[in-house]
Amino acid sequence: MTSLRALDAAPDVDGSPKRFRLPLSGKFAVAFVGLVTLVLLINGVADLSLNFEDAKRTAIEVQREKARGAAERVEAFLSEIESQIGWTTRAEWRRVPLEQQRYDFIRLLRQAPAITEVAYLDPSGKEQLRVSRLEPDVVASGKDFSTAPRFTQALKDKTWFGPVYFRRGSEPYMTVSVAHAGRDPGVTVAEVNLKLIWDVVSAIRNGTSGYAFVTTATGRLIAHPDLSLVLRDTDLSGLPEVAGALSGKAGAKDYEITSGLGGGLVLAAHAVVPRVDWIVFVQLSLREAMEPLTESIIQTVSLMGLGVLMAGVAGTFLARRMVIPIRQLEDGAERFGAGDLSERIVIRTGDEIETLAHRFNSMARRVQESYETLEAKVEERTRDLNQSLDDLQRAQSRLVQSEKLASLGQLTAGIAHEIKNPLNFVNNFASLSKELVDELRDALKPAALDPDIRDEVDEIAGLLKGNLDKVVQHGRRADSIVKNMLLHSRTGSGEHRPVEINALVEESLNLAYHGARAAKPSFNVTLARDYDPAAGIADIYPQEITRVLLNLMSNGFYATEKKAEGAVPGYAPTLSVATRDRGDSVEIRVRDNGTGIPESVKAKMFDPFFTTKPAGEGTGLGLSLSHDIVVKQHGGTVDVATEPGAFTEFTIVLPRRGTEVAEPVTAPTPAFAAEPKSQP
Repeated sequence: MTSLRALDAAPDVDGSPKRFRLPLSGKFAVAFVGLVTLVLLINGVADLSLNFEDAKRTAIEVQREKARGAAERVEAFLSEIESQIGWTTRAEWRRVPLEQQRYDFIRLLRQAPAITEVAYLDPSGKEQLRVSRLEPDVVASGKDFSTAPRFTQALKDKTWFGPVYFRRGSEPYMTVSVAHAGRDPGVTVAEVNLKLIWDVVSAIRNGTSGYAFVTTATGRLIAHPDLSLVLRDTDLSGLPEVAGALSGKAGAKDYEITSGLGGGLVLAAHAVVPRVDWIVFVQLSLREAMEPLTESIIQTVSLMGLGVLMAGVAGTFLARRMVIPIRQLEDGAERFGAGDLSERIVIRTGDEIETLAHRFNSMARRVQESYETLEAKVEERTRDLNQSLDDLQRAQSRLVQSEKLASLGQLTAGIAHEIKNPLNFVNNFASLSKELVDELRDALKPAALDPDIRDEVDEIAGLLKGNLDKVVQHGRRADSIVKNMLLHSRTGSGEHRPVEINALVEESLNLAYHGARAAKPSFNVTLARDYDPAAGIADIYPQEITRVLLNLMSNGFYATEKKAEGAVPGYAPTLSVATRDRGDSVEIRVRDNGTGIPESVKAKMFDPFFTTKPAGEGTGLGLSLSHDIVVKQHGGTVDVATEPGAFTEFTIVLPRRGTEVAEPVTAPTPAFAAEPKSQP
């Protein structure tokens, strides 16, 4: 596994300045992290947007509920005051004694701390009794309230809540009138100190910084956790949230995000106390109200950060998992391109990259096999070309040699033809002259000649006949030379065909032996045969090879005869022939135990017209022709091993299909086969 590489800052191929190149792993990691970050960001923004609306709606609803709850508690406070006053408004209460009425009022003041003063108005609206916490009790003052709203509205609506007023410019008060039951009812009027609503307002819990306060329908502060504001008769009609609530516009919202009394944004909601048209405000700092949203934002941002971090780790891990196999492919392809055809890539990722590695290995294997096959084919073709070149060179050599021999043959044939005619005249006229000499001697026999003259004539006739014999003898030798010259120059060697080698050698041996015996009846030699049964058949020119064998055997007979003439004790002339199978070729050996060949002669023994035989016994063309037949015509070899005075052995190797590439040199003739006396 290779490690990730640093950013590739290699110069461009065209030599342009280096440019920043982000590796594939970096691109993948950036893309992966960017995609995850984008998804998380979109999800976070959407989540925050929804959470913001939910948190806002929840916070508003909470504040509205708290406002309504506070209004209900204020309503309950007023209802409690009304209820406590109610037990003095029974129908029979006006008939009880005054002292009892006064006692009831005192007991009411004790039980309702918010009531500071209570009075009874008779059915005519005149004050009959007034009990106060701050002033002396008044009995039958007769003060007329018959037209006052506290009397008329109470009779009309049973209960009347008067406007809020501030006694001595400090504490808020309100008059509460309750009509008595029965006919011609009177009215109980109570002065209620609204400062006690502070207990109700202060008891309202709204977070850690929130609170509630109550204003009149005109915006005058009635109750507030900061009692000093109430005591200062604070007018909050200019406060945005109060002004919004006082506007009375249809469809106006019962909540608002605005600036609070202490500055800063607050979420405020309000509810109206219907019986007195008071407005109960509940406000909470916006920061605290939206604290769940803040927590949600922190949670979302934290999750996004964690997600980005995990995406970065996962992206880096995946990039390494993806890029490392690619790097392996790149390195393998580079080594393969550099000539290492045995390069194989092993990747176990179980994905497309592993499949790609398998494809690469298959391709590399095929290329390697093709390359190796190509090398073998090239070597084979090169070998064939070299063989063809060698064959061509040999053919060219044979062609040149053939051309030379053809030229020499033509020259020889021309010379022989020109010589043969006068030679025939010489031979014929010499023979005729011998006959004429005999006829002359016969013709002179009857003549009467002086004995001395007769002796002289006989002597001259004898000398003349002897000379004519020499002329005939040398003429015949010259004729033999001319015949061999013509034979050497003759073209055509018959047809080549498959021949049984052992049979051919045996036939040639018998022909040579009987030829020698015919020429010299006293000739005798021991023949030894060693034929290899596996010698088999060879495609040769049988007449040409027979001619070669006859030549070699005749030379062997000649050598043994010469050695026998030396009267060597115990010498037994022997000629041995043998054959051997050599696979695609066959070997023929002809060995004699004759005089052998000197080393100085051995080097020139295959040259044309070179002979060591006496004049008239050889032409010097036999071994030359044999060499040409074996080497040039059949593509074989002929070697000679000899030891002067001991033996001579010729070894002929013939390819079994040598005639397919060889060319014929000469053609054998029966006359040449009968010529056994060719010896160097």
